[in-house]
Amino acid sequence: MNVLFIGDVVGSVGRKALKQVLPALKSKYNPHIIIVNGENAAAGRGITSAIAREFFEWGVHGITMGNHTWDNKDIFEWIDEEPRIVRPANFPEGTPGQGSALIKANGKQLAIINLQGRTFLPPIDCPFRKAEELVEEAKQKTKNILVDFHAEATSEKIAMGWHLAGHASIVVGTHTHVQTNDDRILPGGTAYLTDVGMTGPRDGVLGMDRNAVLHKFLTQLPTRFVVDEGDWHLHAVSVHIDDATGQATKMQKIRLTEDDWLMMQ
Repeated sequence: MNVLFIGDVVGSVGRKALKQVLPALKSKYNPHIIIVNGENAAAGRGITSAIAREFFEWGVHGITMGNHTWDNKDIFEWIDEEPRIVRPANFPEGTPGQGSALIKANGKQLAIINLQGRTFLPPIDCPFRKAEELVEEAKQKTKNILVDFHAEATSEKIAMGWHLAGHASIVVGTHTHVQTNDDRILPGGTAYLTDVGMTGPRDGVLGMDRNAVLHKFLTQLPTRFVVDEGDWHLHAVSVHIDDATGQATKMQKIRLTEDDWLMMQ
């Protein structure tokens, strides 16, 4: 089976990029299942039910989240009713929503698990122990397992890759919005990438207006960050999984700018 994972969609620019490019990505990579990280989809802060519905209408099959999961407060009203969206599973017991889901599409199925790191992020429950628990649960339903580890530190992400090597089909990092160049298939058939990157404004700072970010660094004064406007770039990864074993056999990073896209039209 082929899985397409698209990095953090940031604001309206990121949503525009996703809508424009998704048909071409489907045609080129022939994904059976498409997963998107959507924790920044609503003006850079969280997601709304309307945006989630749009993603599904465009052909997305599952949405992962991260530390901005709760930034739009109305999510508490609908997250328990949407089985295709997962928030970090290592939030404390009793947190709304779910940390894993079984996505079924095009005759295939993929377990998706969302975890959040603890280095430079809030000290929530252990993601490594929770990963073990949920991967073992997922194996009772399918051999095809994707883990989105939403974390800041590259060391923590790499450690998670080795922790799950041979146990999950795909372990990818999100959160930093910068695509890394360390894609590889680890021993045991686990496709690994420290950070998939982002889908959104290309000329901002991690998707935010660069002037506001520069003001913050120069003055150290409180600054309101807003999503940048202008041209977009899209970062993703395509992975082929052997249906018989659940092991990844091929992976390919995807980097596309709006200029690239316009030249293709």
